[in-house]
Amino acid sequence: MKFIYADAIDQIDPGYDFERDRFTPGRKPYWSDVYAHEFFERPPYDGVLVSRGIVGDHRVKGKYSDAHAMRFRRVGARAFLRMDTPDLKHMPIYGDCGAFTYVEEKVPPYTAEEMAGFYADGGFTHGCSVDHIIFAFRPQSVGLKGAEGDERERFDITLANAEAFLKATRSISGFTPMGAVQGWSPDSMAAAAQSLEKMGYRYLAIGGMVPLASPEVHLALRAIRQRLKPATRLHILGFAKAEQISEFTEYGIDSFDSTSPLYRAFKDAKANYYVPGTGKGLDYYTAIRIPQSTEDRTLTNAVQEGRLRQEVATVAEVKALKALREFDAGRQSLEHAVEQVMGYQRLYQACKCKTDASLAKALRETEASVRRTLSDAPWKTCSCRVCREASIEVVIFRSSNRNKRRGFHNLHVYSEHVRKLLDKAPKKRTRDVEKEDVEV
Repeated sequence: MKFIYADAIDQIDPGYDFERDRFTPGRKPYWSDVYAHEFFERPPYDGVLVSRGIVGDHRVKGKYSDAHAMRFRRVGARAFLRMDTPDLKHMPIYGDCGAFTYVEEKVPPYTAEEMAGFYADGGFTHGCSVDHIIFAFRPQSVGLKGAEGDERERFDITLANAEAFLKATRSISGFTPMGAVQGWSPDSMAAAAQSLEKMGYRYLAIGGMVPLASPEVHLALRAIRQRLKPATRLHILGFAKAEQISEFTEYGIDSFDSTSPLYRAFKDAKANYYVPGTGKGLDYYTAIRIPQSTEDRTLTNAVQEGRLRQEVATVAEVKALKALREFDAGRQSLEHAVEQVMGYQRLYQACKCKTDASLAKALRETEASVRRTLSDAPWKTCSCRVCREASIEVVIFRSSNRNKRRGFHNLHVYSEHVRKLLDKAPKKRTRDVEKEDVEV
């Protein structure tokens, strides 16, 4: 099973100055910054996925800047991602059409032929056919019954695009087309998968999994796998349940893509820092929030409204950071570090909470998480490059370069976790060689 990271130019400045919160002098974004597969000696994933919706164009607003998008189209995906080096040129590059970006449209903005051209020009190794997302999931629906609204129309559009896409990509050398599966129930998704297999696809991309709970994902995958040949490969698009991947190895999944390990570093309320668990799962720590007093909106709004003096916030911020670094160096006690962090947190939470009860609850929970993170000091026992170089800075929730470094650490821990799971997982099926991914 391959873990494919869905990238959105997620980079860090390798020379960032944590003490002064400054970038490397002369830094040029993108050019000076590095991807996780450049930062680590061993890439923390098995390949990268780039969505056309992330790149963007005149029809869909992406996350790439105009300059980034122009370079991507000029040099191709591999050179843009800097995966054209001898050590990385073997890694696969997947692509999809970014269906989330046009979910409100009646029909997708791209034709099968346009997506085939996008993949060919970009030098992708794998690419999904043009799908139209169906968010509903009704396990009780039988066969192709139970569709509501425009769901059946989206189902038919996805299959028609897949048939056209298969024809349009036959001439692309070294490219594996992936048929996108959409449906409103296990039965409808299984029917779509079977239709794609009959068209000639040997690699299917299962869509619509993002909003589903684990039991629903099981229902969908079980129904799909039962209707397919053992050799037909499965990829899960946007797998939001990445930490639960051990539950799904029985379905013969060949690959899945996710951003979860990196983005939970700064988008999750509690599970920010990954560590290996004692069982099949992972364990997590909460990062210690030390917001920048002159930039955090909660604090700057309070200053502007006269509820907080800027110099008071800045002094508390400096004390908290100093205490954390001295604790890490063994020059201060755990209690002192917790006390200084909570001194700053009292100011911050007082500006954020609307009632005394909510303030008391926030401070109680924050102190418990800070104490656990500092007591266990997980960064001290982690051997990854992030923790070796950044030390305690990796667990401080503050600015993009710390937060994304923590995300890089999470990718490293997660990729090792997946490899260990797969080493232990029983081999439940055999498959044909990869040259038979599509029938010609």
